[in-house]
Amino acid sequence: MSVSKYQIDNSKNALEEGKAKYHRRVVTGHTAGKSVFKSDEKLSPYRFSSVPGYEHALIWLNDGIPDLEHDQTLTGYPKSVVPGPGGTSFHIVTFPPDAVMATPSFDPQAALQESLARLPGLADTFEPDGSGMHTTDTVDYAVVFAGKISLELDDGQTVDLERGDVVVQNGTRHAWRNKGTEGAVLLFFLNGAKGAGAL
Repeated sequence: MSVSKYQIDNSKNALEEGKAKYHRRVVTGHTAGKSVFKSDEKLSPYRFSSVPGYEHALIWLNDGIPDLEHDQTLTGYPKSVVPGPGGTSFHIVTFPPDAVMATPSFDPQAALQESLARLPGLADTFEPDGSGMHTTDTVDYAVVFAGKISLELDDGQTVDLERGDVVVQNGTRHAWRNKGTEGAVLLFFLNGAKGAGAL
C-alpha cells in the first residue's frame, strides 16, 4: 500500500452536512485600518479510515515567525504539520481507545501510511517499533478537552489525565494511551523550537 492512496484531498474531507465539529473564524486587521473577519468557516476533522475513531483537525499553522505586515493565510495542506522554529500550529485530535488497535482487522502498515500522508513531519518522528513513541523539536501545550487519556514517557512512566488537565512537553519522548472505552479529545498547540541535539 502506498502513501498515494491516502493523499489528502481537502475537497473529499470537506464539510459534510451534520458532520462539521469546529468553526474557525480568522480575524485580520488589514482592511481600511480596521479589524474584520477574513474568513468564517466550518471544519470537519479528517477521519482516519485505517483507525476507526481517530480524527485530526488542523486548525491553523504558521511555519515560522508570523509577519503581521502581511495577511496570515492557510492555503492548501502544509508539507509539515510541525512548525519550524518560531512557528506554531493548532490541532484538535480525537484518540480512539487502544482496543481499536488490538482488533484482528487492524492493519498497522495501513495506519502508518495514512498517518504519513495526513500528518507529514509528525508521523515521520514515530519510532519504527509501532509503540507510538515520538519526539519533535517543539514545545507543546496539550489540553485534555474531553475524556481520559494517559501520557507515557521513557521507561514506561505514565500519568493519567482527564478533562481540563494540561501538559507542557519540552521536546520530550512520549506516547499517548487511551485505556478507556471512549474517545479522548485533546487540543494541541505546537511551538517550533531549536532542536535539542544530543539531549
